[in-house]
Amino acid sequence: QVQLVESGGGSVQAGGSLRLSCAASGYTYCMAWFRQAPGKEREGVARIYTVNGVTYYADSVKGRFTISQDNAKATVYLQMNSLKPEDAAMYYCAAGVLGYCRLTYPSDYKYWGQGLQVTVSS
Repeated sequence: QVQLVESGGGSVQAGGSLRLSCAASGYTYCMAWFRQAPGKEREGVARIYTVNGVTYYADSVKGRFTISQDNAKATVYLQMNSLKPEDAAMYYCAAGVLGYCRLTYPSDYKYWGQGLQVTVSS
C-alpha cells in the first residue's frame, strides 16, 4: 500500500503561479497529476515516470506546467505558471506501480491522493 500526501494549492490570480507537492510512502513506477472541475470529467495534466524522469503533458498545460521529482524525498512536484481561470479545479496526485501510465486512463493509477483545491481568479 502506498500513501500519497499532497500539499500546496490554494488561491491565485490569473497569471500567477502555484506549486503542488505529492510525497509517496513507497515504490512507484510513475506518478501523475489529474484535475477535476465541477461538472467535468477528471483530466490528466502531467505524468512522470519515476524510474527515469521522462515526462508527458496534456496539451492544455504544455509550456505552463512542469512536473518534476525529488527521488531522495520520494516527492513529485507540479509547478503551475501562467495560471488561467480554466485551470481551477481539484487537483489529485496519482501513482502507478506497473504497466501503463496514460493520462487518459485514470484507471492506470492504483493510488490516489486526497486532492487539493486550486482556485484561479480573473
